[in-house]
Amino acid sequence: MEIRGPVLLPARREDVELHTVDGLTLVGELALPADREPVATLVTLHPLPTAGGFMDSHILRKAAGRLPALADLAVLRFNTRGTTSPRGTSEGSFDGGAAEVFDVAAAMDLVRERGLPRPWLVGWSFGTELALKYGRDHDIEGIILLSPPLHRATAEEVAAWGRDSRRVVVLAPEFDDYLRPAEARERFASIPHATLIGVEGGKHLWVGETQTRRVLTEIVAAVNPDALPLATEWDDDAV
Repeated sequence: MEIRGPVLLPARREDVELHTVDGLTLVGELALPADREPVATLVTLHPLPTAGGFMDSHILRKAAGRLPALADLAVLRFNTRGTTSPRGTSEGSFDGGAAEVFDVAAAMDLVRERGLPRPWLVGWSFGTELALKYGRDHDIEGIILLSPPLHRATAEEVAAWGRDSRRVVVLAPEFDDYLRPAEARERFASIPHATLIGVEGGKHLWVGETQTRRVLTEIVAAVNPDALPLATEWDDDAV
């Protein structure tokens, strides 16, 4: 079977609830390797909910569908406050990235409670703003930023990562709607140790299997490079 599109490879999948300090319940899913413990954890932060982003935005859904089996990773997805997906609706209302500080903290609380290893924040678009603004407050190994628009994270918040030794990996699509590689290099220059990857042919939404595989490969290259190259075929039945 070729691994592409919405295929779900074997994993232990569990619906979870996150509880914020301001009293909200957020809905999500935790996917773990089917028959072993994870070597690292991806805490995913979805694109802008007012523009259709949610925990099932395709790159995050495919990460959860493939990477527990292909790269021994745990993948936590959740809807930020006020966001709806087939999993359900998280309580509260969208706050433009402000009160979402509590949503990120609730996700990290679950990671800590479950003893999940080596957490990374993986943000896409709006999710990159949350990672940049709030990731430094948590015990993570680094952040991976997919199509960062840098609309909400300030220059000061970006530069603060330059004083932090943790990894910063930026994927800037060649044809991004908001921040293309050349400008991204300027905007992230305040983080000397950042790894900035310009993705030829890439677009903000990473549409198509070629772009999906590139993004997932770069995530795994940062978090568990021993799992590369990622398989493109699976011998067992999907679940």
